Amino acid sequence: MTAQPPPISTAFLLATLGRRARQNVERALQPTGYKLRHLSALGHLSNEPGMSYSELGRRAGITAQSAQATVRQLEERGAVERRTDPGRGRTAELHVTASGQELLRAGRDAYAEVDAALERALGNQRHQDLTGLLLSALSGALPGKN
Repeated sequence: MTAQPPPISTAFLLATLGRRARQNVERALQPTGYKLRHLSALGHLSNEPGMSYSELGRRAGITAQSAQATVRQLEERGAVERRTDPGRGRTAELHVTASGQELLRAGRDAYAEVDAALERALGNQRHQDLTGLLLSALSGALPGKN
């Protein structure tokens, strides 16, 4: 009797593809000196200016302390500005600057590079099909944070 190979796990394949995509986006961002976590924070702040550290952390799925460290790095490089006085217990009102908007454009370019590589590997139709399937899965097939 021939042993059957173990079933292929869709979740494992998605996690592996996600890790590779993340690595490729990070590689494309290298010239900017930023990481994906910076881009993520800027995206959240761009969509909702004035967001606090706590809310940013909740949206990004990280602690408020991690959000503060990331934002501090963005502030030091002029990509984010705080429009409230710093101090313990105060809510920071965080806003993306023109420099931060430039980084968001670089991030969109980095994602576009990875998307183009996926499309080259899969072909246009299969790439579109995969995108549709992933959108369906994200819209309700799995429980979890948005």
